[in-house]
Amino acid sequence: MGSFLSSWSKGGDALAAEGEEVGQAAVVAFHSMDGWNSHWELHKAQPNQLMVVDFSATWCGPCRFMEPVFKEVAAKWTVEAMPTFVLIKGGREVDRVVGAAKAELESKIQRQLSSK
Repeated sequence: MGSFLSSWSKGGDALAAEGEEVGQAAVVAFHSMDGWNSHWELHKAQPNQLMVVDFSATWCGPCRFMEPVFKEVAAKWTVEAMPTFVLIKGGREVDRVVGAAKAELESKIQRQLSSK
């Protein structure tokens, strides 16, 4: 908690530099725009790399501290509901899941991982 967004990446260890690696998948929490921008530039250079972005909620206490940055990034991705998961490849949105739809999220992640 406390991060304005996190990213789940598979297949690119370089993208996991700020996060916790689990095999070739990593969950990375960002606490600044500089951290996100750096990660984003690395991601765009890997067009087959899937990134799932999870925006945390503005109503949580630690999240309020990051609210200005959260709003800036969420506006860029047209996040209008929580939770919103944005699947990104090569710097472009390839799919999205809005709401607590675990099966839909898993299915879309698997579809993207299969479509290299």
